[in-house]
Parts: sequence; C-alpha cells; structure tokens
Amino acid sequence: MDFTKLDGLIPAVVQDEATHEVLMVGFMNEEAWALTRQTGFVTFFSRTRNRLWMKGETSGNRLAVRKVFVDCDEDTVLIAVAREGDGNVCHTGERSCFYTEVKLSAGSAEL
Repeated sequence: MDFTKLDGLIPAVVQDEATHEVLMVGFMNEEAWALTRQTGFVTFFSRTRNRLWMKGETSGNRLAVRKVFVDCDEDTVLIAVAREGDGNVCHTGERSCFYTEVKLSAGSAEL
C-alpha cells in the first residue's frame, strides 16, 4: 500500500458483503492496515482523536473482514464485511453512514 499520500493515510471504503451497500468510509495508517489484516476486524486511524480505533470497540457493532480489494494505485482499499452486533454502522444509529440522499434538479444538488 502507498501511504505516501494524504499524510500517511489511505481511504478505506467499507461495504456490506451480502448487500453490497456502502456502509462508511474511514482512514487507515500503516498500523491500522496491519491490525485489520491481523485481527480480521476493521481498524481505522481517527484523525480527530489522533489514535487507532476498531470500529465497534464500544458499541459491539464490529465489522468482520470477509474480503479486501486494493485499487490500481494501491492507495485506497475496499473492505467487504459482515456486520456484528445490531448491524448499525453509523454513530447516529443508522445502518449506513450514507443515509442522506441529495436530490438533483435542474443542474443543482439539494440536500
């Protein structure tokens, strides 16, 4: 993986293995990448807390890694997961972080 871009971070897109729904996007540094591969559970680097965190470490809604895909530039990963716990991934309690649809009309986008 190429960690030389984005101050040592790579984007990690998390997708439900069964439904193919995009659940969230986070960032990984080299240590988070290694821990994800080693433990089998998605671990991110929190830019706001400046530390590693395993998704679901407090809620129990962990993301069990099923498959990992690397993009052609080797600077982004797509992680297919099985949801644990109640299956809600977003900190707001939603199943996915992508629950707000943007309405497109006459060339403009409205939330």
